Amino acid sequence: MSSDFLVVIPARLGSMRLPEKPLRLLNGKPLIEWVYRAVSSFCNNVIVATDSERVLRVVEDAGGRAVLTPSELPSGTDRVAEAVRRSGLKFEYIVNVQGDEPFVKAEHVLPIVERLKKGDRFVTVAVPFYSSEEIGKPSNVKVVRDREGYGMYFSRSPIPFDRDGNLLPKDYLKHVGIYGFKKDALFDFVSWKEGFLEKVEKLEQLRILEHGEKIYVCVVKHYGMGVDTEEDLVKAEKLLKEKFDGC
Repeated sequence: MSSDFLVVIPARLGSMRLPEKPLRLLNGKPLIEWVYRAVSSFCNNVIVATDSERVLRVVEDAGGRAVLTPSELPSGTDRVAEAVRRSGLKFEYIVNVQGDEPFVKAEHVLPIVERLKKGDRFVTVAVPFYSSEEIGKPSNVKVVRDREGYGMYFSRSPIPFDRDGNLLPKDYLKHVGIYGFKKDALFDFVSWKEGFLEKVEKLEQLRILEHGEKIYVCVVKHYGMGVDTEEDLVKAEKLLKEKFDGC
């Protein structure tokens, strides 16, 4: 189990698309508990950053640590930075695993930490699509990379545009909501103003590109799913049942 980096899980109660998302039940347990337990299976240092006493109690009842942060913070990354400040924990490498990612595994996070150790300031993850239908959904964020693996753009629209209709679903990359930062890069990020593209797409990772910085995109073969809508909640519950019924 790894112990040289910190994972912070931001979990805001007031989600627009899925009200009280961290507390919604999956197979009888709150979503945030699934995420916390998944991360704790491969990392010793995990804290949940929340604006809710109720979420804090769920995490503590599960044996975890949570930090209360203000509700008005503008992004999950701002919440991560505030939790790092308040916790007093000192780590050079910090990973932000969104509080709606119950299928996160070591194979999604450890490559991020490796890239941070190699010198990258910002790192994230993507996975190939396997369905044309999924590519068209705005809730599934797409990313294109340059030759060296750095993100060129992130969008809710399908990118690249397939003018000649030759691309397969696997030629598109789906962005997964996991970010890695060197500590100084994290605090640089939250000091920057929200950019035009970030406001339009409602994607905070575009702030990095708009400020002339690079973000490395690790590509992994498989990923479960994030939970962002009622439909996702139903799918995630089915996947979890299949996972544990097969154990």
